[in-house]
Amino acid sequence: MRLGVLDVGSNTVHLLVVDAHQGARPLAAYSHKAELRLADHLDGDRLSEEGETLLRDFVDEALQVAEDKGVEDLVAFATSAVRDASNGEEVLARIREDKRIDIRALSGEEEARLTFLAVRRWFGWSSGRLLVVDIGGGSLEVASGIDEEPDVAFSLPLGAGRLTRDRFTADPPPAEEVRGLRRHVRTEIARRVGDVARYGPPDHAVATSKTFKQLARIGGAAPTGDGPYQRRVLSGGDLTDWTDKLAAMPSAERAELPGVSERRAAQLLAGAIVADAAMDLFELRELEICPWALREGVILRRLDMITG
Repeated sequence: MRLGVLDVGSNTVHLLVVDAHQGARPLAAYSHKAELRLADHLDGDRLSEEGETLLRDFVDEALQVAEDKGVEDLVAFATSAVRDASNGEEVLARIREDKRIDIRALSGEEEARLTFLAVRRWFGWSSGRLLVVDIGGGSLEVASGIDEEPDVAFSLPLGAGRLTRDRFTADPPPAEEVRGLRRHVRTEIARRVGDVARYGPPDHAVATSKTFKQLARIGGAAPTGDGPYQRRVLSGGDLTDWTDKLAAMPSAERAELPGVSERRAAQLLAGAIVADAAMDLFELRELEICPWALREGVILRRLDMITG
């Protein structure tokens, strides 16, 4: 069947059209996305009228694309930018009523669980106990387990975009702001280390998300153009070194690094600080990068529901 997934993220809103069947790997057929940066359209804790208008306009585009591409089933979800907005549910309710599309805000724990499912299906049972770490624009998700449902899954408000907006006042930021963010991030993650450690060390530690892909790429991993089956890893030693280097670079200089997009260069330092803290506190020597993440988890769960 042809399935559409509309992902309303903090930075990007993305419609992915896939050909998906039970027991088969979902194959991407078409992609339509825009950098709406909804998190930048928060007025206090509310999504602004401009932000809502941008989202509504993209939903119109996405529905037309889905129709043009022959989508049979459309699944839509929103993550931290809309979830954390005090009027997020009101905005989604208006869009449901006007556009006849049910966009549901996922909880942080749901994000972690669905991302874990995608990683488990990608690497399979031979990976044993998985630990999965994902850094988005608004939040950090962590999950660990031996089955398709993790034993523990949680979300923390430590997204790369959120921390850049809230914690840095200059480009590059002053050293005291970098140290302050480092302390804050490590304190927040350390509170949850015991929740993961009680189940024992992972057999396979995995990372997803653009942030981790970019960090792995500047650390020497193969470029995206080499395909999804190339093994890509991020080592803790390389990450620590690059975090220090990124702290001294303005965004324009970071954007010249291999694999780093101009749009995401500003938030790469905050993402590196979170990644470095997670690897250190969870005692991970390296993380393998998984090409599947939340969207694929949503697709797989939907297929399971349809054919179950």
